[in-house]
Amino acid sequence: MKSNLEQMDQEISSDAPNFQQIELEEISSKISTLDKWRKIFSFHGLEISHTSQQKCQDHKSEDDKEDAAGAAQTTSSLKQDRFPSSILYLVPKALTVSSNLGGQPISLEMAVGLRRMLFGSTYHVFSYEWKRSYFRFHEPHADLAYALETDKGGATAVQMAVQVNIIKYLLFVQNKQENIHLQSLCEISQKEQEKALAAAVADILWTAGEGQKATVCLITSDTYFTPSMDYKVDHFTERVQLFDFFEKETTEQFLCDHIHCLNCEGSHGVILFLYSLLFSRTFERLQKDLDFTTTHLLQCRLGNFSCRQAILNIILTGRASPHVFNGFQKLDTEGSVQKLLHGILSRSDVGYLHWSKEEVEHYKLPQVGSMLKTPKLPIWLCNINGTYSVLFSTNRLLLSDWKMEHLFDLYLYNGRPSQKTTVHLTIDTHSHHWEENHYEEDCASEKRFPSVEMAIRTKWEGAAINWNGAAPFF
Repeated sequence: MKSNLEQMDQEISSDAPNFQQIELEEISSKISTLDKWRKIFSFHGLEISHTSQQKCQDHKSEDDKEDAAGAAQTTSSLKQDRFPSSILYLVPKALTVSSNLGGQPISLEMAVGLRRMLFGSTYHVFSYEWKRSYFRFHEPHADLAYALETDKGGATAVQMAVQVNIIKYLLFVQNKQENIHLQSLCEISQKEQEKALAAAVADILWTAGEGQKATVCLITSDTYFTPSMDYKVDHFTERVQLFDFFEKETTEQFLCDHIHCLNCEGSHGVILFLYSLLFSRTFERLQKDLDFTTTHLLQCRLGNFSCRQAILNIILTGRASPHVFNGFQKLDTEGSVQKLLHGILSRSDVGYLHWSKEEVEHYKLPQVGSMLKTPKLPIWLCNINGTYSVLFSTNRLLLSDWKMEHLFDLYLYNGRPSQKTTVHLTIDTHSHHWEENHYEEDCASEKRFPSVEMAIRTKWEGAAINWNGAAPFF
């Protein structure tokens, strides 16, 4: 009986398919097909990029749960197909303008300068998340009509910094009233959205160019240089033309005429804005703005490039200062050599606030100086636990009279898909309820109160914050 069973087992084993061999053959076939598609897409100026499945699952926020569920289903189907654990993305072809528009074609030297200023080397290129990012508003004539939708990844910081300048234009540039109702931001049309974006970008570029020149970068259909061995092609930088303007109004009009190059899917709008910003500032000025702590403007975190403080500062103030304190600080190094750290040199129109639980716990919270805490207009970009929000008041004179800062309203937009309306906060700096009730618990305050409140208290110490019925977040 035993010998018969052994014989049957051998016969079954010899007839059974080799599943491991089949799986390897299927994977090999699919990789071969992928290579063929990559060649086809590359020929047409497109690109297939890989993002590891693990990277997509790391550091998910609460707002990513629905996306995570969809990713799980995709992952499940990929596993069933025995395909390598990666998700494929098709980067859409960039929107182009005519090569005869009259701009200056980019040179290899210019492209190399961009790469080194952004990444520190010529081998890095922007990721899929960056390439797909552009400036798109919420629906017009709605609660968030004034607000940009944001993307995931490093481009979010740029979008929210530009958002600060959009609010500045809508509230305080096109309107001259002292106090404007929030409702005016909700009633704007698509045309007004486009006008606000063009005006905000023109203002940022003109300020970076020190009121002398602004440069706008657009993608054309032609390629202008042959890459060298140490330059990695990205299929759009090589097709950029530069347009120089010597008046702010003509810069704004040009941007209005070509607004689709910033606010349409496939435009690479955020990257083009960054290119325009760097060329407007010029590489020479940028080198003077930076110090020994910051040699390039992007840093790699969690597999994606994020913005250093210098990029945020140049959007907010016009200078790529690496730090947020006032003026310069001397740092003693080895050999008693003193090096200068570059901070904020003047009070700008818009400001910046910073709060991080992790940095507080490790005593590394940056001390934002008064130049950024108290801008000329009551609008702040807020970095709260590494997430960017915009805090603003509709009262132009809020920061011009300390009496107005006893009891006042602020509005908060955090850019998350879950936010459907602007959050209304009432700030009370006079009654000191918060200080009285929690005097003995200051050391643990960051654990007991929302980080938004802690960020606000870096500007108004001891303030009591009323969320007016909204659920506190952060």
